[in-house]
Amino acid sequence: QVQLVESGGGLVQPGGSLRLSCEASGCQCFAYWMSWVRQAPGKELERVAEIDSGAYQTEYADSVKGRFTISRDNTKNTLYLQMDGLKPEDTGLSYCVRGTWVPGAFKGQGIQVTVSS
Repeated sequence: QVQLVESGGGLVQPGGSLRLSCEASGCQCFAYWMSWVRQAPGKELERVAEIDSGAYQTEYADSVKGRFTISRDNTKNTLYLQMDGLKPEDTGLSYCVRGTWVPGAFKGQGIQVTVSS
């Protein structure tokens, strides 16, 4: 049974940082692209960042370029998202996704990120 479990979310002030982690189990996830997506209150899911299986290639949404860094440790089956320079508009539920993001892709249960003073 495939499981993706996110951690590391919370409440942070604008300009602050958080590091999200996603531990995968029950799958050979090192063979897949992996992604982070998020959903702000009242909005649709938005692709945030993607990374290829070997961690050679990354892609980011324009809204997070230069502030967020996606990485992975295949020896630990873990995906990361370092988020710096957080803004209130980064608030929402963040999800770890197996593969690149398409509707219906397998994702974790989500972790709340709140940016507020």
